[in-house]
Amino acid sequence: MPATRLIPRRVAKPWGRDDIGPLFDAGGERIGEIWFELPAGSPEPALLVKYLFTSEALSVQVHPDDAQARAAGARQGKEEAWVILDAEDDAVIGLGLEQRVSPDRLRAAALDGSIEDLIDWKAIAPGDHFHVTPGTIHAIGGGLTLIEVQQYADITYRLYDYGRPRDLHLDEAMACAEAGPYLTANLRTPIAVGIDRLVDGPKFVLIDAHSEDFGALPQLGAHGPIWFIPIDGGGTVGAGRWQPGECWLLDDIADLATLGGAGRALIAWATR
Repeated sequence: MPATRLIPRRVAKPWGRDDIGPLFDAGGERIGEIWFELPAGSPEPALLVKYLFTSEALSVQVHPDDAQARAAGARQGKEEAWVILDAEDDAVIGLGLEQRVSPDRLRAAALDGSIEDLIDWKAIAPGDHFHVTPGTIHAIGGGLTLIEVQQYADITYRLYDYGRPRDLHLDEAMACAEAGPYLTANLRTPIAVGIDRLVDGPKFVLIDAHSEDFGALPQLGAHGPIWFIPIDGGGTVGAGRWQPGECWLLDDIADLATLGGAGRALIAWATR
């Protein structure tokens, strides 16, 4: 099939929300994430798309790269990107540390909670985006709705969790954490009118496209499966229709030409 509508799966989290509307129904649970997945039994894809809904801060955490993940028995590491859809006025995201510290200082701060004072907390607003490479110490704050595009891996090492009764992974986290500032520029690189590249590898490319006709998008240089993530608008995809709150997996870049309709969407593909 040239296009598959991925199946949304609600994931409850202690920092989630019971109101995640208008696109989704929390079903009476405290939902933190919506994962978009292929049907059971399908091959594991290269990328995973999620919506995140936060009422409280997530843990201070770090993800391994491919080599570190494989040494731990996983298929691949976790590189990710966030696109902010909604943010309360005081919402923040922690990315990296304000200054470099020694491994001993980082471990001690994780144990006594003073790591909160070491993190570089950034005020954010709708429309911001962030590319989070493996090894980056990070923490998503409360009051946010965002889309996350990541390598397909559920591998997170928690350094600190605000006293919640969940396990920490200090040894694993210390082995891969970059204990210094976050230096990624997070630029929007124009490709065409209304179309910007947000992330350009190494593991995936992420495009933000505002289009009056998605079937007439310019050449994006993509290859392989394409994730099409509508944010607003609507249109057709094959014999079906797409709308916000969905995620479609297209077989190839040529299948973008089969889309009809207008609006805003994220478009992603793996680079290797």
